[in-house]
Amino acid sequence: MHRQTVGQVRERIEAKPKNKAVAAMNEALVVWNPFADELLEHWLETVEDGRVFAVMPHGWGERGAELLARYRRLARNHTLCGKHRNPKENLAILRSSLESLFAGKGVSRLLQHAVDSMVAKRGVPGSPEHAALRERQAADGARPAHHTVAQIVLARLADARQDSGVPSIDPFVAPITEDESRRTGVAAGAELPEWLRDIVKRALRAPVPTLIERGIVPSAEVLAELTPQLVGATTASSYPDPALRRLMAAQYTAFRNRRSLLLLNLESQVRLEELPWVRAVQRYRRADGTGEREARAVLVQLGELALQGFPGTVLPNPLLSELGALAKRAGLRVPFVEELAADIFMGTFSTKYLRAAQIAADVLEGTLYERYYGIDYAAVRAMQGGRNTSDAFDTLCRTRAGDLTGRSWVADNGKVIEQAQILTTHNLAVLVHPIGVSPSPGWDDLARRAFGVACRLVRQVHGNPRPLGTVKDAAYAWRQAVFFLALCGLKEQVSAIAWMQDELDRQPPHTAARLDPALAGLRHVLAGGRLDDGTAPAARRFTGWATGRHWLLKTG
Repeated sequence: MHRQTVGQVRERIEAKPKNKAVAAMNEALVVWNPFADELLEHWLETVEDGRVFAVMPHGWGERGAELLARYRRLARNHTLCGKHRNPKENLAILRSSLESLFAGKGVSRLLQHAVDSMVAKRGVPGSPEHAALRERQAADGARPAHHTVAQIVLARLADARQDSGVPSIDPFVAPITEDESRRTGVAAGAELPEWLRDIVKRALRAPVPTLIERGIVPSAEVLAELTPQLVGATTASSYPDPALRRLMAAQYTAFRNRRSLLLLNLESQVRLEELPWVRAVQRYRRADGTGEREARAVLVQLGELALQGFPGTVLPNPLLSELGALAKRAGLRVPFVEELAADIFMGTFSTKYLRAAQIAADVLEGTLYERYYGIDYAAVRAMQGGRNTSDAFDTLCRTRAGDLTGRSWVADNGKVIEQAQILTTHNLAVLVHPIGVSPSPGWDDLARRAFGVACRLVRQVHGNPRPLGTVKDAAYAWRQAVFFLALCGLKEQVSAIAWMQDELDRQPPHTAARLDPALAGLRHVLAGGRLDDGTAPAARRFTGWATGRHWLLKTG
């Protein structure tokens, strides 16, 4: 897969605005600073006893006239930097004094101050310290402008196929060649700036694990953007006719690119299979089971990639849509549950949330996860659901949310939604069963990495004027760490929690103080205790939503 096509990468580079400020700075370094030095040297020829214009050496006037003529040529050809026209700048004072002198007027009263300040600041032109400074500035100014280098990269990309990615980006991000140097003036061997390399690597076509490892897919949200390429091809593979297969793959991608809406009253947008032209070609699909097996394999692989690549992040809704499409194609009835918006939540959940919680019960009953979050999964398994909703599940979520008399109804909704996420594990349990993911690094590795994400997010709370969103994300990462840990054996759990304590001890004091109650709660539960019986007052159950001030913000 690839994140962007070559054509999209070219458009992104072309849209990058030319940095006029950098170009003006380079002009100042390469053109106007050296000219200011020449003017200063010219006036220093007239100094006697520290006074400027005390003597006039032979030929001084002719050399001054040549400097002024050259200034006019430079001013016509180099228009980006305007400091030389500012009457308060030393360069302008030296130049205008020379012009006034040739016009029969006296020199500026600021001339002496300008000369003295320039010498005091940088030394006399030609001195070792002055020469070293100007050499560094000239090297900085001579670096090729990013706009010029970008044009070279655009020319390299022009010959590649524009509607696809590339198997290697090396030819497009290589140092400037001799031929390119002759055509553009950019020094041969010059390296591309990092921002340009980052844009080009988006066109790399490679296996998804490679894209994640190289940072081209930096988040679960970006993975969700890429997934329609894979799912579309998998869904269309059951059509034997090549033209129809291409059409249905394109149809799938186009359908997934439509705008997604959050609807009220448990309503949903139209589904792909409901489109009349999609229904019309269903009878042309192959029915030998090949497509189902392929979809199952891709579903497992994609689920493992999401967990291994981003263990501390909840699966985003667009990715859940793709996983759901694969599961349906594979013949699996999997209740993926979307993340709901607290500001439009209507107070009830569809029955698939109860089904997801009951699957979680099959995976987690009797585990560390059930004990830490105080869940009675046996009672959840016994619940009944209606055709569309389950009153029992709704009531359980509200009861577990606790006090819902806060000043913010959005926060009240958020607490209820979070309890549904805890009960269902927000899609983690269904990935384990019935889908059957089994990440190769092991569940304890994912638990450690998810805990690392929680630590990073809690660090960001310190000094944050609006920390609530970060607290919620940290609680989600913590929940995923507890889930992964619950799938480990006792020995692995003890080892992982000891590692977490060591990792927490290495954090800044404010981070350690905030997360220590949650980790203490996990240790207490592992030792057989409960968080609701008052035997461990320092231990906490870490959830993200609160109707008052969150306990995590009161510490640290």
